[in-house]
Amino acid sequence: MKNFTTIAFDYGVKSIGVAVGQKITGTASPLSALKANDGIPNWQTIADVFAEWQPDNLLVGLPLNMDGSEQEITQRARKFANRLHGRFGLTVHTHDERLSTVDAKARLFELGGFKKLTKEKVDSVSACLIYESWVTEQY
Repeated sequence: MKNFTTIAFDYGVKSIGVAVGQKITGTASPLSALKANDGIPNWQTIADVFAEWQPDNLLVGLPLNMDGSEQEITQRARKFANRLHGRFGLTVHTHDERLSTVDAKARLFELGGFKKLTKEKVDSVSACLIYESWVTEQY
């Protein structure tokens, strides 16, 4: 069985969390978060990540309101997903990411207390949790 590799993103306007997920284990590992300028990343940095990890597909978390309704940032995350597909030609999935940041903070705190709670780490651990939630639903 092929070990499908997915790059997952936790989209934000200042920082975009990134993780690499493996279908065979159903888990993801955090990568360095990307700086974003009003939601726009350095596309070359993303191309470099893809060159290193050779993903089979991509995943973008959708930040929905607790009642499931969309907000402005949800539309921006969808636009980011569409741009990823347009630039790189890979299949891009989206997945509800409600509470991923809260869960990421809890997981990091368990691992090492407040000193682990840097914004970059929280964003990329959030991307891991988005992947793990998505892959559980898929398989």
